[in-house]
Amino acid sequence: DHVRRALMHEPRGHAGMYGAVVVRSGAAAAGAHLAALFLHGAGYSTMCGHAVLALGRFALDYGLVPAPSCPETAVCLHCPCGPVTAFVPWDGHRSGNPVRFHSVPAFAAATDLAIDVPGYGKVMVDIGYGGTFYAFLSAEQLGLDVCSSKTKDLVNAASAVTEAVKKQFKLHHPESEDLAFLYGTILTDGKDAFSEKPTSNICVFADEQVDRSPTGSGVTARIALQYHKGLIQLNQTRTFRSSTTGSFFTGKAVKATKFGDHNAVIVEVSGEAFYTGTATFTVEEEDPLKYGFFFK
Repeated sequence: DHVRRALMHEPRGHAGMYGAVVVRSGAAAAGAHLAALFLHGAGYSTMCGHAVLALGRFALDYGLVPAPSCPETAVCLHCPCGPVTAFVPWDGHRSGNPVRFHSVPAFAAATDLAIDVPGYGKVMVDIGYGGTFYAFLSAEQLGLDVCSSKTKDLVNAASAVTEAVKKQFKLHHPESEDLAFLYGTILTDGKDAFSEKPTSNICVFADEQVDRSPTGSGVTARIALQYHKGLIQLNQTRTFRSSTTGSFFTGKAVKATKFGDHNAVIVEVSGEAFYTGTATFTVEEEDPLKYGFFFK
């Protein structure tokens, strides 16, 4: 955890920082090219789709996959939620975009669940699992617009929903109760029925962190909910837009399956990841703030 705090918190990180520790040896990566631990300012997460996109490219470009093949190479990752496969473009020299991945089975944990949110009143939420659990609802139910309201107002509302759901609904995971926790709330524009047009959302997770992407695990869970409700069919591709940066992912359910007692789907998410640089961080033992600091 000292590594997480040193890298995610200031001065090396920031309040919205996110990262991954790559593990290659031993049982952690057995049967996979690599394993990953996902880090954020408040702790750890079980799945991160955008990190999987980036790690897929990284694995090819840094030689973690022997003999990659053209035009696309499968990169197998062990994530805390289970096995995930990224499919990465490869031209014989370097990786490219877009990258796509198949995660663990995704399912609807609850739909049209009435939750009393202090300060906002009663709202109806859906809860979906896409490697981690999220609550979903339209921002309109909270008197907000996901595309035009202030981010601070969206964060406050989503955080209130998360806390209310935690108190009023008990989650269960088919394989591990360690995974049975609500990671955050995703506010949407309410456009859940299939359309060729993008649908926008914002994900507020952990300790009020805001995702800069459309949220890969969130897209996975949202597709599972839409499929469960009969709003989309297998292999219908939807486009998801982040209301924070305007970036896009696509998602589609590619296969129906079972996960414990749940009717589930395998979801394919596609998006882009880009290098921004490399860095060497130094921690001096005598530094009283060597493991970082964090302001709220």
